Amino acid sequence: MGYRTIKTAVGAGLAIWIASLLDLEFATFAAIIVIMCIEKTKKKTLITMKEKFFASLLSLFLGALLFEVLGYYPIVLVLFILLFVPILVRTHIQGGFVTSMVVVLHVYTVKNANWAMFLNELYIIFIGMGIALLVNSFMPNFKRDIETFKQEIEQKFEVILFEFSAHLRDSVRNWDGKEILEVEDLINQSKSIAIQDVENHLLRKQNKDYYYLEMREDQLELLKHMVKIIAIVSSSSLHVKQREMFAEFLENLSQNVHSGDTTDISLHELEELNASFRKTALPKTREEFEIRANLFYLIFEMENYLNIKKKLFTKRSR
Repeated sequence: MGYRTIKTAVGAGLAIWIASLLDLEFATFAAIIVIMCIEKTKKKTLITMKEKFFASLLSLFLGALLFEVLGYYPIVLVLFILLFVPILVRTHIQGGFVTSMVVVLHVYTVKNANWAMFLNELYIIFIGMGIALLVNSFMPNFKRDIETFKQEIEQKFEVILFEFSAHLRDSVRNWDGKEILEVEDLINQSKSIAIQDVENHLLRKQNKDYYYLEMREDQLELLKHMVKIIAIVSSSSLHVKQREMFAEFLENLSQNVHSGDTTDISLHELEELNASFRKTALPKTREEFEIRANLFYLIFEMENYLNIKKKLFTKRSR
């Protein structure tokens, strides 16, 4: 049984009880409002409530006007719907159609659009929405879940970088690359939770966790591009020293995958590695030239990889 189900059940029962205490007609409608207003996040709940509230008010006044002027006949209800739906769509509150139709059917059932009927419907709407807002103010804390996902994502990145390093040293090493698919799935799951978390904090405009996950997603795209180049370099039987140097850099990087900002250190090491590559003698064969060209490309991609994370901390400091 989910947390949302429990809140819905409690809220529906509480709404009927309060409406019944006030001796309101159609008291069960308060429970329906609660059920239809409770969403996964506080933000979505407020949006839903806004749509249903204004749509219900509009249906109450327009329905009362049409029925009082033209009479309480089925054909008038048909006319009401034909007029009402385009207005909802134009005002972008079509999400409140169902509750507003219940309201107008109450008017049709009572066949008397007087002040008491208006107040009765308003009280029920206020009770239902008030209870929905109250019970949905209790939301689970996703912080622990997000932190767990972040740790798992970092572990997968560690494995990927280490395997890149190992393949540059040993071309026959067996690795199926499953961590790339697994970490992609982890990022998608955690982003969904992070969105729910930020929508449960109405005054929070930024979500550092979501920025972090976007950063890892962008880095993963670069790692995917690097897989093919790593495979090309590692498949060569020619072992140039630059290949071992870059493998050592990747191994060191795999041991420092975390949420902290150490990108300046890694970028400095990468810059020194690049400078060391350029100081060595020119390639003597075509095969050596291609290997070293691909290694330069990998350095370029790794620089982009590190700068993506650096931008994250620049964004946070603003």
